[in-house]
Amino acid sequence: MKFTLAWLKDHLATDASLAEIVDKLTMIGLEVERVEDRAALLKPYVVASVISAEKHPNADRLRVCMVDTGAGAPVQVVCGAPNARAGMKGVFAPPGAYIPGKDTVLQVGTIRGVESRGMLVSEFELQLSDDHEGIIELPDDAPVGQSYAAYAGLDDPVIEINLTPNRPDCTGVNGIARDLGAALIGDYKPNSPKPVRGRYPCPVKVMIEAADLCPAFALRLVRGVKNGPSPRWMQRRLKAIGLRPINALVDITNYITYDRGRPLHVFDAAKVHGDLVVRRARNGETLLALDGRTYTLDDTVCVIADGKGVESLSGIMGGEATGCSASTTEVLIESALWNELNIAQTGRKLGINSDARYRFERGVDPNFTLPGLELATQMVIDLCGGEPSDIVVAGDPAPKREKVIDFPQSELARLTGLKLPLGDMRRVLEKLGFFVSGQGERVKVAVPSWRPDVHGKADLVEEIVRVIGVDRVPAVPFPRGEQARKPVLTAMQNRTRKAKRTLAARGMTEAVTWSFISKREAVLFGGGSPELALANPIAAELSDMRPSLLPGLIAAAQRNADRGFAHVALFEVGQVFRGDRPQDQLTAAAGLRRGLAKPDGAGRHWSRIAAPVDAFDAKADALAVLGELGAPIRALQVLPGAPSWFHPGRSGTIQLGPKTVIGHFGELHPRVLAELKADGPLAGFEILLEAVPEPRAKATRARPAPEFSPFQPIERDFAFVVDARTQAADIVRAAQNADRKLIAGVTVFDVYSGQGIEPGKKSIAIAVTIQPREKTLTEEEIGALGQRIVAEVAKRTGATLRG
Repeated sequence: MKFTLAWLKDHLATDASLAEIVDKLTMIGLEVERVEDRAALLKPYVVASVISAEKHPNADRLRVCMVDTGAGAPVQVVCGAPNARAGMKGVFAPPGAYIPGKDTVLQVGTIRGVESRGMLVSEFELQLSDDHEGIIELPDDAPVGQSYAAYAGLDDPVIEINLTPNRPDCTGVNGIARDLGAALIGDYKPNSPKPVRGRYPCPVKVMIEAADLCPAFALRLVRGVKNGPSPRWMQRRLKAIGLRPINALVDITNYITYDRGRPLHVFDAAKVHGDLVVRRARNGETLLALDGRTYTLDDTVCVIADGKGVESLSGIMGGEATGCSASTTEVLIESALWNELNIAQTGRKLGINSDARYRFERGVDPNFTLPGLELATQMVIDLCGGEPSDIVVAGDPAPKREKVIDFPQSELARLTGLKLPLGDMRRVLEKLGFFVSGQGERVKVAVPSWRPDVHGKADLVEEIVRVIGVDRVPAVPFPRGEQARKPVLTAMQNRTRKAKRTLAARGMTEAVTWSFISKREAVLFGGGSPELALANPIAAELSDMRPSLLPGLIAAAQRNADRGFAHVALFEVGQVFRGDRPQDQLTAAAGLRRGLAKPDGAGRHWSRIAAPVDAFDAKADALAVLGELGAPIRALQVLPGAPSWFHPGRSGTIQLGPKTVIGHFGELHPRVLAELKADGPLAGFEILLEAVPEPRAKATRARPAPEFSPFQPIERDFAFVVDARTQAADIVRAAQNADRKLIAGVTVFDVYSGQGIEPGKKSIAIAVTIQPREKTLTEEEIGALGQRIVAEVAKRTGATLRG
């Protein structure tokens, strides 16, 4: 929501500075996102007169101008604008001025041998428009030496607030001023519109066929109008908040939308055929809207139609056919109430974000339906002339029954610890528009029609506290009691944190991607079932709940590569969806490496050959996470092969037993990358945190910490010849089982097949680390352990010791 300071002061009498107003807005819950103070930016720029403009002695397209800036002697300026000439008035920038359009600070310079001590600027250079064909030309009566910002009305700061969806009353400047008035930074100016007497019956009638979508509709005709440009003050304000002035009739409706939070619409009465009907659209009907796009409608959309067809999308956007132009002499002004949910659904379905939709889907003040029409009528008469008709009303715009809350004075202290006298509470509520009756401990509070977000006592407490000041709430420590503190985080929250920390420590960067992906991507990664398709997707490419985190990471990695960051390592811990039941929503941890983003950080370097990421990098990432989560690493099985989106020969599955699949890792399948328009190499993993078993509970009795063994570890190498289909993991597991007490670790350091090994066989070499615990082992004991290792491996895999 944007507005200017002068606009705010139309509704708020205040002497507070801009900084004080901005600070107070944030303190009362209307958080200020940005303040654009062009007066400060354009302070050096002044209105100037060109005394002479002579041809540059060394350039055909340049002129040497003598410029009167109103500050003394004329200033010499070299100018290349084709419209620079003697006698004109323009905008002068002195040395030291910041030129926003060029993002530079102006200096005294020499251009083709002639000194230039300033600049005559264009609108593009001041970022007022895209016009850079010539310098700004001002009227002959523009006062030389005056600040250009003040002369052009650009000295009115623009404030932008981040408005929460529950505050529809502050979608207009009037509501913001009311809040500030309650906060005592100024006096709110009540400004209820006065009724405008109609001179004749309105010739156009209204019928509501869809009463569930349109509770009320008011209309009146103003004939004999003269439509032209809106006044300069209105155009300045609309431009300041980013709106393009069109003509007086349209600008009036846009102005009231922002001034009072009340969207309206105007029809050129000469283009309306017969009476108006509010109804559901018929399937297949189309409308050429004011944004120049043609929309195909269905029976969920509420429309305003005449005898010829659809003329407007109710509460969202008007139609091109009945739009007002310079030739409009009779105008129909409409003020209506619409179903908030239907407006939101229609806007989302058609992809239209308009100022009207923004307000109607949040809920406008129902009691301002007729006053809003009266206000628009008066402004049309004031700016365009004309004679108004009586108002035609369909439905019931009468005030709804007031919501009354029984409010105990003690509720404020109970919920916040803040103690205020009833008089202060009453003052705050009444300045916000609430009506308070009663004097005792309990009072009756009537909620105004523009505050649909207030439902009960807690809401009233919130209103009082945000206006009085959250900083006044006393700080009170929680009673700790004598019991030991219970864990705050759940087991899954702890797992999520550990997974994130582990992957970040391995040099990966956390990414947060959409929980929605396209249908095509969902099918590629094992999803795409009908129950996971969104009923109202925010975009066509975000239509399904994701079955995997990898599509989002692949897209993020490709976007980085497209911008020059080819070697990235990303991870995400988030939700994946396997069905529409609660138990089908799982938490996954996934990582993706691209290019040369190895876990050890070894990229391109002169001392080594750079190698791209591979399946073993992804495997190492997955096992690092599982180890941090307390998974039984020795009991895990790593089997070849993974789901279809992984490379069939360069991937694996991590299991715990034959049934519990914990996750997958490997290089991504080239076909999948081609479908996603992503370039490889890419290697990744994905594990399900719910599938990782909880670590065994530790004994509650305190035990002394285990000491490191004082004895030297011993390493022995073994090479086995096995069938080509035998997995290395089976040999590692068999060697570990030979003596779990003495064997501290087993690693594979070589796999060989070829000359010296018979066909259908391969050699797998392992290194076994033996860690004595109680004494130094003798050669005989070491040899006996080696024999047990060979026997165990032979028994479990059929291996023979390589000679």
